[in-house]
Amino acid sequence: MEQPGPLARDIRELFHPLREGRETDKPMSFEPIENYGVIGNMRSIALVGINGSIDFLCYPSFDSPSVFAALLDDEKGGRFQIQPQLKEKRVRQLYLPDTNILLTRFLAAEGVAELTDYMPIGSDGEQPNEIIRTVAVIRGEVEFKVRCQPRFNYAMSGHTVNVQDRYAILSPAGDACPPLALYSTVALRQESQDVTAEFRLRAGENATFIFGGVRAQGEQPEMEFIERRFEETARFWKGWIAKSKYKGRWREMVNRSALMLKLLISREHGSLIAAPTFSLPEQIGGVRNWDYRFTWLRDATFTLYALIRLGFVEEAEAFIDWLKGRLSDDAERGPLQVMYGIDGRQKLDELTLDHLQGYEHSRPVRIGNAAYQQLQLDIYGEMMDSIYLANKYGDAISNAGWQEVQRILEWLSKNWQRPDEGIWEVRGGPREFLHSRLMCWVAFDRALRLAQKRSLSAPFDAWLRTRDAIREDILTNFWNDDLQSFVQSKGTKDLDASVLLMPLMRFISPVDPMWHSTMKAVEAHLVEDTLVRRYETQPTPVDGLPGSEGSFTACSFWYIECLARGGELQKAQLLFEKLLGYANHLGLYSEEIGPSGQHLGNFPQAFTHLALISTATYLDRVLSGKDDSVWR
Repeated sequence: MEQPGPLARDIRELFHPLREGRETDKPMSFEPIENYGVIGNMRSIALVGINGSIDFLCYPSFDSPSVFAALLDDEKGGRFQIQPQLKEKRVRQLYLPDTNILLTRFLAAEGVAELTDYMPIGSDGEQPNEIIRTVAVIRGEVEFKVRCQPRFNYAMSGHTVNVQDRYAILSPAGDACPPLALYSTVALRQESQDVTAEFRLRAGENATFIFGGVRAQGEQPEMEFIERRFEETARFWKGWIAKSKYKGRWREMVNRSALMLKLLISREHGSLIAAPTFSLPEQIGGVRNWDYRFTWLRDATFTLYALIRLGFVEEAEAFIDWLKGRLSDDAERGPLQVMYGIDGRQKLDELTLDHLQGYEHSRPVRIGNAAYQQLQLDIYGEMMDSIYLANKYGDAISNAGWQEVQRILEWLSKNWQRPDEGIWEVRGGPREFLHSRLMCWVAFDRALRLAQKRSLSAPFDAWLRTRDAIREDILTNFWNDDLQSFVQSKGTKDLDASVLLMPLMRFISPVDPMWHSTMKAVEAHLVEDTLVRRYETQPTPVDGLPGSEGSFTACSFWYIECLARGGELQKAQLLFEKLLGYANHLGLYSEEIGPSGQHLGNFPQAFTHLALISTATYLDRVLSGKDDSVWR
């Protein structure tokens, strides 16, 4: 991986000794969530552990059933492990600079071996949907053991195995998953439902495994062209990240975030999934385990802002086209839905997989997400902010699109006062949440701005009255005199980190006295150094769930950006550098940070990396003297 700044590097070494630590020989045990890297091709993503095992893969798409899920059940889930037989080995894992090609290096007195993992991508044509794994010996002579252990359809479908020397066909029962193949440069053999191999390599020798769709009858992968496929993939990633306009401080971390986000964007649909995993817990042993393999409208504004700010025009335009397709898709609870499938589908039924034990025995294991049926009024603000940004930096909205906007806002003008489940998708019953009210204000504010800038016809008087009524409601009913702070919901004294979006959405000045006192209240109740919790889960959790959770990393980045916008630049920079130290050894973040600094929740999470990009770009701009005003 590209090297971070000195402070971030020092802190990372403190918190992540596994960066160059000893890797244990436990073939069937849970790795810490932060011990993984990801590889992908904008269709599917695999998680590769520091032990050389692919412990998670949904195939052939992000939201397909899993093929490997040892991350959720180390006995039943399935994995694809390549293990060098070295004593007292140390492990380093890094991305080749400016790429999503992952290198895992095993170091021991008797030899050094390297495992290179990637999913091939061609800049001038479609590559097969495959994983390529190459092991090479750098020094000494090393024995390797390989076990490909697929468990199709969330480990619910059996399969047959047909091994022919250097390739194996794995055919699942039923039609939930396609048949897959493992091609190899070394001999393979069958062990029950698994495919295994044992071989030795000397310095300068290598072996390659290709896992993916079954080739046509008699057709073998072009093993002699592996080097060319590697070079094409590296060239693709380097060419893509070179388009980034960000040249400031923390360039390595911003670029790594951008490269990770690119992996989460569907090449076919242009939508962005929240994370490639499902049911990784927000508390070890707890029940806060959700499926994030979908596209949230809430992420839309942050996604567009990040893509536009970094200069990735094609991705921004593709995502805008996907968003336009949602304007006319009426949902059950209103014109828009909280989240959609990557293809725009609305039905995302939530099921539990009771046969899986869950990560570190955290159950239930869920697929699908029942929150798609919730009423979350904030999404209308995020959608309108996205439309506003798209018009500001891209093509003007069509007449038909503007008619849909007016239809949506007419519905919102009659429904903005309704209780809902809010930004955090609580399951403790609807309330009148501040953040939902704030984003309803954003919806009308951005619509008014857009209509004025593009000279569009609109019911200006009605929208102005509604926008001002919402503002008055927030200032009157969501302010607590005792706390001298804005509160989570009407009639409570609870605090919520989503309040940090108020100045970021330009509702209130970051130097307003009301905001200064709100920040003090948030710092007193929700902030520990650079880590910020979403809300208090005790004694009466608003989310209606037992247990607790870690700090929410996206909120930590919002907090730092609020400090910077309020003029506290030195403090903001220090906390930002410290927060970078909580990334894993590859610069990736899960959703939350636990009490001991461990990563919790689905991994890696788009929302966190989008917040990182937003904070880094603003903080760098103002530190460089390119921002001459506090109020932006």
